[in-house]
Amino acid sequence: MISKRTIEKVFEASRVEEVIGDFVVLKKSGANYKGLSPFTDERTPSFVVSPAKQIWKDFSSGKGGTVITFLMEHEQYSYPDAIRYIADKYKIEVEETQRTSEQISQDNEKESLFQINEFAKQHFKKQLFSDEGKTIAHSYLKERGFEDRVINKFEIGYSLSQKNHFTKHATDEGYKLKYLQNSGLTIVNDSNTIDRFRGRIIFPVKSISGRTIAFGGRILGNKKNIAKYINSPESLIYKKSKVLYGIYESKQSIAKENVCLLVEGYTDVVKLFQKDITNVVSSSGTAMTESQIRLISRLTKNITVIFDGDSAGSRAALRGIDIILEQGMNVKICTLPDGEDPDSFSSQKSSPEIKEYIKENSTDFIVFKASILLDKSNKDPVNKAEVINDIIGSISKISDPIKREVYIKECSKIMEISEQVLYSSLAQMLNKNYKSGKTINIDYDKSISVVKSPKINNNIDTLFELEKKIIEILLIYGNEEITFEEDVFDENKEGKTKTTNKKRTLKVFEKVYMDLHIDEMEFSNEDFKNIYFKIIESFNENKEINIDKFINQLEENQQLEVTNIVMENEKYFLHDWKKNNIYPKTKLDSISQLTVETILNLRCFLIDKKVDEFKDQSANTNDSKKSILEEVVNYANLKKLLSEKLNRVL
Repeated sequence: MISKRTIEKVFEASRVEEVIGDFVVLKKSGANYKGLSPFTDERTPSFVVSPAKQIWKDFSSGKGGTVITFLMEHEQYSYPDAIRYIADKYKIEVEETQRTSEQISQDNEKESLFQINEFAKQHFKKQLFSDEGKTIAHSYLKERGFEDRVINKFEIGYSLSQKNHFTKHATDEGYKLKYLQNSGLTIVNDSNTIDRFRGRIIFPVKSISGRTIAFGGRILGNKKNIAKYINSPESLIYKKSKVLYGIYESKQSIAKENVCLLVEGYTDVVKLFQKDITNVVSSSGTAMTESQIRLISRLTKNITVIFDGDSAGSRAALRGIDIILEQGMNVKICTLPDGEDPDSFSSQKSSPEIKEYIKENSTDFIVFKASILLDKSNKDPVNKAEVINDIIGSISKISDPIKREVYIKECSKIMEISEQVLYSSLAQMLNKNYKSGKTINIDYDKSISVVKSPKINNNIDTLFELEKKIIEILLIYGNEEITFEEDVFDENKEGKTKTTNKKRTLKVFEKVYMDLHIDEMEFSNEDFKNIYFKIIESFNENKEINIDKFINQLEENQQLEVTNIVMENEKYFLHDWKKNNIYPKTKLDSISQLTVETILNLRCFLIDKKVDEFKDQSANTNDSKKSILEEVVNYANLKKLLSEKLNRVL
């Protein structure tokens, strides 16, 4: 575990504009920096970085946070990886908390394996353009339609056909045979050493952070009795069930497109990339695992599984559906034409044609499963019943009850069977799963964060802060429809005031406008005053506010105020904790209280200010003080009433 001292050093040394500047082109804009969003396609810059606050906000996607959250969002780093990235950038030594000798030894071996894999990758890349490599491997790739740009992108290489060429070269460079063997690059038989991947095209396998953890090797041509692909054995740094080929290269595109295309092999990924379809990963020919699905879920909740146009591919798709559903993912299936795989299909089609085909032929899992299984049933009633039970079994894997109900209705239409029967069958399966103790396993990322205590400012401008809070409420929650509790004052026959509590559903901006208008309250800050009227005008005209467009309509100093307000709201939060299965209470849950409380506090403050004015007037006039005293008493009674109401709100 990274020490607290190291984390503090990282936070102290890091500059948000410098770190983000490595990924986004930033230009100075007043006290802030602006750039094009790295999460969406846009022409007008709406990505804002605040050096003063050390935070960022992307108005086009709604994301925002600290420099750490940026790396977690953009690069899909874990919290520790983000800390290490910044530490490396600023040459900060990463201190670990006290570890056992066993942990130290294991960490050292892991680092040795990483270094050997990096060395091997560079060696194989170089050999692709050796005499043997150019003659055999590079020419083969060209024949298969691979372009140099994607070869370089995925760092594809070649291992010479000599028995132990790589092993000899690595040991000559000082790498220990022990680690060459543990990495799987070298096979040791007695005193003999053999290169595992000799005579094969090499596909480096990378972690989501970009470190080389393993290799896949493909033979040249189609040779009988020889495995087409061989992979690195599992090691301290490589667990096949937790890795997806292409995840490092595709992670940004997956997050941006909000869908992950899942294919079978290495070449499928590379060929689709060549057609500018970059939100794609491969399971490397193995059945999907929970860990792999959770890896995708960090980027998106939507998966489209692309399978070969044959029965084997269909069966493989069926096997993988349930495990994807269990992880709370949305899954679609796209089957290619007969005899085609993503490699061959992409070689024959243009990029728009491929995208259009995937779009038009991606079907929901229930439709796909029904079509496959019903074809097998041959309209036999018993077989059809088995098919229905199979589909209900898949639906039972879904944790969301709303989704389950939607799929039940869809299944009822397709299978021509009543919803009541399907619900009954589903209930039995859910009850069976409950009794057997089957639950959905959820992994929690136990991230550490350093939160510095804010400096207390004893000279707070209360009026400024209250007006700023109202602007913040309008900007962030103005269009939300909320039920407010209001006190209505009536006089009975005896002339006594009676208070009645009533509920009223309003848009937040309507509530704010009505309360301010009734009390004839105006903003003292001219910028806030102008921003307020423009907000109200925007809601009345457009029923909503596009923050990006709204900011561009303001004067520069007003742009700065609005930007700071919205960014302040994002300061300590990752924009989407739900991806990590964490569901904190949001301000939206108590927006009614927040709105009413803010306006009441503003009223009380203005009353105090008015009373002070009367006091000054009383001291500076010789006129009768009776009327002034009456006004003071009236305001005092009003404040007492508002204070009581405020206490009830709190």
